[in-house]
Amino acid sequence: MNDVLSASGGVKQVICINWGTKYGAKFINRLYAMVARNITPPFSFTCFTDTREGLNPNILCEDLPPLEVAAMPVNTPGIWNKSRLWGPKLGSLQGPVLFLDLDLVIVRSLDVFFDVGGPDDVVMTRNQTTPFEKLGQTSLYRFPVGKLLSLQQAFIADPQGIADKYRFEQRFVTKNAPGGPLFYPRCWVLHFRQDCRQPWPLNYLFAPRLPKDARVVIFPRTLRPENAILGKFYNNGATTIRDHLSRTFDKSRRKSTDGPFSHLRHYIKPTKWVEDNWRE
Repeated sequence: MNDVLSASGGVKQVICINWGTKYGAKFINRLYAMVARNITPPFSFTCFTDTREGLNPNILCEDLPPLEVAAMPVNTPGIWNKSRLWGPKLGSLQGPVLFLDLDLVIVRSLDVFFDVGGPDDVVMTRNQTTPFEKLGQTSLYRFPVGKLLSLQQAFIADPQGIADKYRFEQRFVTKNAPGGPLFYPRCWVLHFRQDCRQPWPLNYLFAPRLPKDARVVIFPRTLRPENAILGKFYNNGATTIRDHLSRTFDKSRRKSTDGPFSHLRHYIKPTKWVEDNWRE
């Protein structure tokens, strides 16, 4: 048994967080099922949530940890509610925990994410969109319970100021994690749009690929797993070549933020490997 697992009593501790109505039971249950299929026991799966309706009974549920701020920041792209997990206590958990976003897809074993670094390290996924800034990604990262308390305290003291300065919570963690973060290999956690989706014009010929070293695929922003399964770039996106062409030449059918050729570039074929893995 390595030192990371020794610090958590030999149990691989996986956590997620859910609030509001954006995701809910479908995403939580599917994430749990993917974890269970891709991890060597013993493990625990804990969801910190404001509702427990419809959840698999094997999921350990905890209330959302408190976050004593007068108001959450506005006009910020960061997911700052994740800072709830940075307190001195995290339900009944102790030692290192592996955090997973609700909308990612697990395709191979998670065991290796408990092998990197030591029990007191913060270990982050590489942020694929900012290679020169060397940022971490909080879609998947590991940290010891209580290690990020100083970050939570700084955020509570000035939530809007922190959000304005760092914009994204992952930049805040990368720049301020005590001792600095370690990073998982870049090839383990991939970005669906950047690493899997075929570039134009190959997107019309081939479905998004799954590189052989990938273990987890993340879906930031609007392209979510259910969209990839159907071959859509976002919830109300086109699903056929004819519809993409129609939106290209008919401005009234495009999103206001799309240019005339966005739909040609956005076209993706239905992605079978997402369907095969993103399930209960």
